[in-house]
Amino acid sequence: MTDKRIQKTKRAFYQAFLELLDTKNVEQITVSDLVKQADVNRTTFYRHYREKEDLLNEMIADVLADLRRAYNEPYQAEAHFSVHQLQPDMIKIFDHVEKNQKFYHHVITSKIGPGFQNEVCNVIKKLTLRDALHFDHSADAPNLELLASYQSHAIFGMIVYWVETNFHDSKEYMAEQLFLILKLKRL
Repeated sequence: MTDKRIQKTKRAFYQAFLELLDTKNVEQITVSDLVKQADVNRTTFYRHYREKEDLLNEMIADVLADLRRAYNEPYQAEAHFSVHQLQPDMIKIFDHVEKNQKFYHHVITSKIGPGFQNEVCNVIKKLTLRDALHFDHSADAPNLELLASYQSHAIFGMIVYWVETNFHDSKEYMAEQLFLILKLKRL
């Protein structure tokens, strides 16, 4: 378990980085900018990171880990969960995106490298492939790799839409829409 002071300091650095991205590109942000914005001394920064890219990479890893937790949440309650049991209130991916709004905003507006978009799609694709045993395996069924790729990019497309509309719709509405889209495939 990480010390609460360390968690608080790291949250301050995360927040500072995201706030600086409102006015600067990643390349323009300096360690001096980060420590000033976070109201933490330079020594504290270097106690945790060698350079700002280490901070960014840690933020990305944390967001991806939280994405996996959000996607997996419906599976936690049931020993033998099937996607056919899925209900809109069980879809937590939009809770995750809402919690990380500023981060996703900077990803969509390309302030944080486009590689992250591919990482998100790859995480969703791997999770979708894990669920492949629930898909149609008949001879005329689609290639599971292609289906998982399609689904992951479609979900990311919904996230892009939500960010581009400035989170106009509620997370519940977005979950309901994803549920309806997934239900269409089952018909």
